[in-house]
Amino acid sequence: MSVQSILRLVYWTAWFVVVPIFLAGLTVWLISPADATASGGAFGYLQSVVHDQPVPVAIVLFTLFEMVLWNQRYVLPLAAYVGVAGRRDVPVALRKRFEQASALLDEAGRVLRRHQRDIDRAIPEAEREALQDRMKALRAAMEAHPIDADAFEDSFAKADDAIAATLGRWRKGELREYGESIAIAVVVALLLRAFVVEAFKIPSRSMVPTLEVGDHIFVNKFAFGPMIPWTHTRLFTHLPPARGTVIVFQFPEHPEQDFIKRTIGLPGDRIEAIDGRPRINGWLAPRCKVGEFGYDEGDGPFSHHSGDLYVEYLGKEAYLTFFDRTMMAPGEEASCKKDADCPAGQACADGLCGEYQGPYTVKPEQTFMMGDNRMNSHDSRGWFEGRGGGVPYYYIRGNALWVWMSFTPSGNLAWDRIGVSVMGMPRLPGEYETKLRPRLVECMNNRPPIEATTPPPALH
Repeated sequence: MSVQSILRLVYWTAWFVVVPIFLAGLTVWLISPADATASGGAFGYLQSVVHDQPVPVAIVLFTLFEMVLWNQRYVLPLAAYVGVAGRRDVPVALRKRFEQASALLDEAGRVLRRHQRDIDRAIPEAEREALQDRMKALRAAMEAHPIDADAFEDSFAKADDAIAATLGRWRKGELREYGESIAIAVVVALLLRAFVVEAFKIPSRSMVPTLEVGDHIFVNKFAFGPMIPWTHTRLFTHLPPARGTVIVFQFPEHPEQDFIKRTIGLPGDRIEAIDGRPRINGWLAPRCKVGEFGYDEGDGPFSHHSGDLYVEYLGKEAYLTFFDRTMMAPGEEASCKKDADCPAGQACADGLCGEYQGPYTVKPEQTFMMGDNRMNSHDSRGWFEGRGGGVPYYYIRGNALWVWMSFTPSGNLAWDRIGVSVMGMPRLPGEYETKLRPRLVECMNNRPPIEATTPPPALH
């Protein structure tokens, strides 16, 4: 690869990929408030739009910044070295006009091809011939080596006048071209949001420690088949989601709300929970204790939540779950060998009695969901006035990908959260990363074989 080719690659990548992405992300971050209701008026409305839909807004902003930079590409650093239309000998001051002339000839050629019949009927032959002569003269001036600036400018001006006078009624106006570019950017953003990827903000601590309040994640809407808007039909389907997958879905009791939880049960499964641990078709999900964990939420005497952190194994997935002691029923745990050894309302798990929830039978074409913060999650165990329930397939939006932006409770950017994969290696938040990382790695390295982490099939 030549030096000029490398310079061209650096030039186009830096100015028309990296810089627009950075500027769009920075603008979204600056406009989006920590509290979307912080201000009113037109700017407050703009803030709420950016806050609720940062990805489509970022795509539109990327396009706008791309347009501005493209308009200034002749004077950007390295522009003098990459050339225009392969012509490095064109003076910098003439580059913009040179490219405009090339675009003018291309546009005139398209108009002549598309509207040849109408032009032949409406324009006298002498005018058409004069137009062709002006266009040939401009091409000759552009192909001259070295280029004669005065001859080029004269030919350009005459060709521009001839094209405007002869083909003006069939040409697009500059304002229309900009409007179409913006409209295309908006349509692309909406299509991407509807069918491919959407942004989602974590509103609660039900998925702690996997996800924190203030995390902004991308959701892959293509994973299970894109849903046709305003219908319950998918273009194609890859359902059900695998056990352990974190998905975003419409809350069955209030479909206008979006929830995010982890898939635990599939159609036909008999689900029970013992102190928040899932028992699927009589099989108790294995786990490995990582250590003590806690977080603060709100003010007052019960603002601190502390408990135990475990790695839970389910199918091919291994993920962190938190069991909040402040949310557990008080009293000493009784030892047991079977459910009958435990008091009423409890069941046996790993030799100890715990609070029993269930049983729930997952209906056809539904999934049973649980939050990773097992004692503080409004999930399938408690829906429909405590009777429990699943998520219909047509309410599933997509699977969670990774954190692309995150804010602390005080509104500061949480740099350590950016780039965290939701389904990747479990990530410990804050100061617990150093403290508990060795034990977490040990639990991950010593995970049971897949056969031991796969529940038995449902009994029909």
